[in-house]
Amino acid sequence: MKCDYTLYLVTDREILKGRDLLQAVEEALAGGVTLVQLREKDASSREFYELAVSMKNLTAGYGVPLIINDRLDIALAVQADGLHIGQEDLPLPVVRKLMGPDKIIGYSVSNVEEARYGEKHGADYLGAGPVFTTATKKVSTPTLGPAGLKRIKETVSIPVVGIGGINLENLKEVRRTGVDGVSIVSGILGSDRPGHTALSIRREWDNG
Repeated sequence: MKCDYTLYLVTDREILKGRDLLQAVEEALAGGVTLVQLREKDASSREFYELAVSMKNLTAGYGVPLIINDRLDIALAVQADGLHIGQEDLPLPVVRKLMGPDKIIGYSVSNVEEARYGEKHGADYLGAGPVFTTATKKVSTPTLGPAGLKRIKETVSIPVVGIGGINLENLKEVRRTGVDGVSIVSGILGSDRPGHTALSIRREWDNG
């Protein structure tokens, strides 16, 4: 599947402060989000499945692929467009075999060695980070900074998406690294107007 990594929204219901996730995502899609990853760390399998079905219907209406975070079973059950995994999840070659050759597989990396492994073992794109410090996800990994992100991008030939603390203020700095897009969580969903914020980020990115 052709995939536009420019503005990659990763969901987190905790950031919404009680607001409806599907509504917030739809606003963001209308504002220019090009890819959506459904991330649910605390939901039951049944709840995750039902939410994923609704999310897939929503993103399909905008012609935007839906990626499921971590949960291979959910991705297969709803026939999602892809799956994103991290260093502690199922091995990348196993995921590629089970998902098949036509699905999008994303792989989280934080250094050049992991990036090379990801490219070699079947990832379609890499989520590289954290670029900057972020309150969304507690990680012990040192931040890459734009320089580290650029090194990863220059190491591989598959698309690289920067993630972690990226917002309108530092977007141009990230853009200059040559990455294929940015993955944003709180920068969009933490906004009272996710559609407006997504549109502003898209304009800033597209203007280079």
